[in-house]
Amino acid sequence: MGIVARQSIKGTLATYFGVAVGIVTTFFVQTKYLTTEEIGLVDVLLQSALLFSGLAQLGTNTSAMRYYPYFKDEEHRDHGFFGWTLIVPLVGFILFLGGFFALRNPIASFFSEKSALFIDYIYYVIPLAFFMLYISVFETNSNLLMRIVVPRFIREVGLRVMTLVIYLLYGFHVLSLTGMVVAFCVSYGLATVVNIVYLFTLHRVSFRIEKKYITPKLKRDFLIYTVFLITSALAGNITPLLNRYFVAGKQGLAISGILTIAIYIATLVEMPYRSLGSISKPQISQAMADGNVKEADRICKSVALHQFLAGSLVFFFIWINIDTVFALLPNGEVFAAGKWAVLILGISRLVNSTLNVGTTVLSYSKIYYYSLFFTILLTVLAWWLNARWVVEWGVNGAAFATLVAYMVHYVLLLALIRWKIGTSPLSAKQLLVLLVVGVLFGLDWLWSKALTPWFVGLFNKPVYGLTVDSLLKTTLFLVIGLVAIYKIKISQSVNDVIDKGLQLLGLKRK
Repeated sequence: MGIVARQSIKGTLATYFGVAVGIVTTFFVQTKYLTTEEIGLVDVLLQSALLFSGLAQLGTNTSAMRYYPYFKDEEHRDHGFFGWTLIVPLVGFILFLGGFFALRNPIASFFSEKSALFIDYIYYVIPLAFFMLYISVFETNSNLLMRIVVPRFIREVGLRVMTLVIYLLYGFHVLSLTGMVVAFCVSYGLATVVNIVYLFTLHRVSFRIEKKYITPKLKRDFLIYTVFLITSALAGNITPLLNRYFVAGKQGLAISGILTIAIYIATLVEMPYRSLGSISKPQISQAMADGNVKEADRICKSVALHQFLAGSLVFFFIWINIDTVFALLPNGEVFAAGKWAVLILGISRLVNSTLNVGTTVLSYSKIYYYSLFFTILLTVLAWWLNARWVVEWGVNGAAFATLVAYMVHYVLLLALIRWKIGTSPLSAKQLLVLLVVGVLFGLDWLWSKALTPWFVGLFNKPVYGLTVDSLLKTTLFLVIGLVAIYKIKISQSVNDVIDKGLQLLGLKRK
């Protein structure tokens, strides 16, 4: 098993351990101790900081992946590449900090009617954004060195555990609302410090910058690429957050809190790609730098297949248990208003996480500038659809706007990379995944008609019956799904993992 597979598996395990902590935090602590308005406030603050940090990067994460092969040199500590990845985002942060203060009044005007509480805490976006910026930069440097597990653990587990503690302290009245927001800033600051300490333990990074190593041609190419990325980021970083902003601005923080829970549930679908996509980016960058389109296409198809396989199964198990999830949530009857938003957003996340590797290939190709058109198209379309549908349909309108925008975006983008580059994330084996998941949905339909009402009727409280029903059918369908995947041989890598699991259980000889 290669380093990509090993790091991806370890990173995915860290991610899902973090998901387990996040599930407890979001479903059983946040929904119990925070009002929907407070949930909406925290979400909008964090997402605003994420937007700020994404813009302030000035494309550092993408450009680092693209240009690292030209600096890669273990003996000379990559010729000071790490130093550049610190300076460029700092310049970006200062620039966008000025923009933040310049746009403060228009932002306040947009949120003042329905979400005035956000305005009271808007300045906390600044420290949050700074720490998020460098967490991302340090994580990218770790990715370049093919070491994603520790940064992934810090992001997915460390921050989630600290978040859980913060909510509990707030729930037991140790922290005020302001104290909770300050505690979030402190937790992201600690994560930033731990990340940079880990980087230095790898003995590859250095603050020393070798200006002479950068040729005039490389400098010119980098500046042009960076200007392009800045323009692209202005649009691209806004798109994923539009539904949150429109719901908060037009419907209020309370409705935004319901959308936050729906988004969190749907986000579970794309979790595998967080590790798989991160560790594959340096590989794709290297292949494109070497002009090895065939290898880039192989990686592209492999990443898309495994994400589609894992994401489809996660989506399936979420949806067949969605009623049980809301029945078990504290104040679940309130958050159940986002049920159909979970379905729509889940499909959207599955489409985006499966096909996003195509965007990665385009970003590292010679025609990277084409992606600007698609980014602007996606943003304008999402903005227009959210503006129309959020007012009419609330959280469901926001979810549907995101799905339609992504579908249009990827249809056009995949056609371009197939035509111009010769790569595609689509493969015949993805049809086999659809077949397996389709059969599982059919079996669930039969189960729901014949057995679910019986289980619910066995207990005085329907939630007990729903819980037993969910546990039994989830276990059964998981076994059926894994057996089908194994027998059809959709992925040799997945079969190898299953074989190792069977060997550990003593069910198969080595």
